Amino acid sequence: MSVGNINSYGDKKNNFNFQYKVLQGLASLFSAFTGVTSGAARTSNILRTISSGTIGAGTFSVSIANVGLADGTVKGVTLKSKETITFDAGSINNTLDTIAYNATGTEFLIIYIS
Repeated sequence: MSVGNINSYGDKKNNFNFQYKVLQGLASLFSAFTGVTSGAARTSNILRTISSGTIGAGTFSVSIANVGLADGTVKGVTLKSKETITFDAGSINNTLDTIAYNATGTEFLIIYIS
């Protein structure tokens, strides 16, 4: 199993202390690389708009649905009527950049997690 099982030193056939220290070390490495020690609360947001604007950098996910009758734009790309797009930053602590949108002449339903 582990080096703690050797009968010549330590707790003699008891490797709990060794394995516990290994787990503590792994948890410390995980925290160092991700900056996360426990889960964090996130804020959900919902916005219905008929104008242009931006969703600031630092969000974790964004979903934009064009619920109006005309085309709009997201990051300069056409979002046709009845289309929906989603951005997801992925794993722990990743965030999105600023997302510009223009719903002038149509209507966007925007949901994002910050």
